Amino acid sequence: MTDGTDRAAHGIEDIRAAVGRGRAAGRSWAALGARERRTALLRWKRALASRADEFAEVIAAETGKPVHDARSEVLLTLVHLDWAARNASRVLGRRRVRPGLLSVHQRALLAYRPLGVIGVIGPWNYPLYTPMGSIGYALAAGNAVVFKPSELTPGVGVLLARSFGEAVPDHADLLLTVTGPGSTGAALAGADGPAGVDKVAFTGSPGTARKVAAACAATLTPLLAECGGKDAVLVAADADLDAAADAIVWGAMSNAGQTCAGVERVYADASVHEALCARVVSRARALVPGDAYGPLTLPSQLGVVERHVKEALVDGGTAELGGPDGLRSRLPGPVVLSRVPEDSPAMTEETFGPVVVVNPVRDMDEAVERANASAYSLGAAVFTRSKAAGLALAERLHSGAVSVNSVLGFAAIPSLPFGGAGESGYGRIHGEEGLRAFAAPHSVTVRRFAPAVDLMSFATAREKAARAVELGRKLHARF
Repeated sequence: MTDGTDRAAHGIEDIRAAVGRGRAAGRSWAALGARERRTALLRWKRALASRADEFAEVIAAETGKPVHDARSEVLLTLVHLDWAARNASRVLGRRRVRPGLLSVHQRALLAYRPLGVIGVIGPWNYPLYTPMGSIGYALAAGNAVVFKPSELTPGVGVLLARSFGEAVPDHADLLLTVTGPGSTGAALAGADGPAGVDKVAFTGSPGTARKVAAACAATLTPLLAECGGKDAVLVAADADLDAAADAIVWGAMSNAGQTCAGVERVYADASVHEALCARVVSRARALVPGDAYGPLTLPSQLGVVERHVKEALVDGGTAELGGPDGLRSRLPGPVVLSRVPEDSPAMTEETFGPVVVVNPVRDMDEAVERANASAYSLGAAVFTRSKAAGLALAERLHSGAVSVNSVLGFAAIPSLPFGGAGESGYGRIHGEEGLRAFAAPHSVTVRRFAPAVDLMSFATAREKAARAVELGRKLHARF
């Protein structure tokens, strides 16, 4: 069942059993110490690397994406698992912190402890890389994990749990997979009563995230939610248009546009808008669906993509390349739109297909304003030849991550946190924040000597204590 040998629809009792097994395994895992956990996780990483082709084939078979895309996904997974394993001790290990003048007689120590069992609900678009941003970091932080993969990609979750058990057999129950439809994920979050997990990490749509949040709220179970984006690219008048167009097409069309931080909106200075559109169209036209990218994995998504394109045209937008006629199969051709009104669904809702809108703006101030007007706040990109201007624009964007003169540059850097706000969810995976997301701060003080005036003792004369408090007040009033 939960060791990945069965793909049946698992219910609440199956999940509770898996959580119980994980909790028992987690106790011995936490007791190992950081060095031993690092060794075990790096052993698993090497096993995953040696089985990269096997994982890529399963990913490709379940999602439809080309094998070369799936292999890249496996590589990104390895990069993040390696970083989490090697940095957990540094980030989460005990360290001294300054106690301050008032508590100079105390030694202040801070460390992080595992939460226990983490429930991870994964998506189908990147069925290995995305959930491993939670799974790998949670394991490195000393937790056990119960993983519910998308019902569209159960084989990846099954293989992942099996590979862990084979690489780290003494701790096989640390990573257990439960499979099934959305109701299985809801049960893991606690919709059918407490499942016993200590935190849930969810990736999916904002609507589903709200349901998961409601289920978690019943037991005050913390939730980390990554819910997609409507990412914008800003192209300044001085930008390298060839580089920008190349990045835009890849960011918008790779994985058939099924990327939470993929490019969906472009705001180009009006002086270069026409030239940029021509370059984007030229590159997008050269793409061969089925080779450059695979089909839409979720059949119902085709209807969303078609509706966005049709309404964009009805609202006054222009089809620079493609259009509704090219969206009649799950392997749609690339679509490039321009001059689409900002209130059209293609500009306000996540399209999640091979569609990009390139709109002109007066200047970069207007571009920032439009980019920030979205309910989503996940990623963004800026193209300009001026590094100073690029950084200045990046600081003004409300998204959780920004790339300057590239797109999605942050996704391959494991030391950078990833996440957003608003409809993009909350919380962070990856990096130091990603490790701390699956750990609880543990504060310890050790009294080194008796203070001259002990404000935490009834034995201290009130007048003496009052003088000490007044002295402290005056110091803070002055400095």
